[in-house]
Amino acid sequence: MQGDQALDDRAAEREEMVRSQLARRGIRSEAVLAAMRKIPRHWFVPDAISNQAYRDCALPTDCGQTISQPYMVARMTELLELRRKDHVLEVGTGTGYQTAILASLAQHVYTIEWHLKLMNAAVERLERLRQQNVTFRCGDGSVGWPEHAPFDAILVTAGAPDIPHSLCEQLATAGRLVVPIGELANQLLVRVCRTESRFEREEHLSCRFVKLLGQEGWPE
Repeated sequence: MQGDQALDDRAAEREEMVRSQLARRGIRSEAVLAAMRKIPRHWFVPDAISNQAYRDCALPTDCGQTISQPYMVARMTELLELRRKDHVLEVGTGTGYQTAILASLAQHVYTIEWHLKLMNAAVERLERLRQQNVTFRCGDGSVGWPEHAPFDAILVTAGAPDIPHSLCEQLATAGRLVVPIGELANQLLVRVCRTESRFEREEHLSCRFVKLLGQEGWPE
């Protein structure tokens, strides 16, 4: 990562990202747009490609993973409809960028990462941002984190073969789960909303994520 500098050292690039990649393409939540303006995405990409941090694309990171395209981060976050009082589960910490966005909008984020190396790096980044409302765990996120359930919102940042049953069961009433599901080469972004009596499924946009590993995901 870059040396410690003020959060606004590339503020103009973030503003342009928000204007041209997010607002222009239909992201309406002012809270989400503000979070995307605030969090320095270049802190979350490898130094060698930090000059590409605000491009309209996903970028490679360690352990064969990626940091998602800014639009996808914003769209998935918007679909969660977060409130400041919410407790959120994130499955797939990755670099910690999406975690930082969630933490700036919710009361607390519980985040699970399969790869210990990625998790440790994400911990350091969020400490640098002084975001203290995040709890980390290394393990199988496909089965959730029942000790801290129910969750007001659950976000899965990797592609699953189908909607993980365990995650649905860990939603609070009126909770929202956003997850990409489908084949490895192409997925559909789905939102599941829990009511008093059932789960309601909405289909949103086509996408492509790295695979969700674990008991209710794909084999490693």
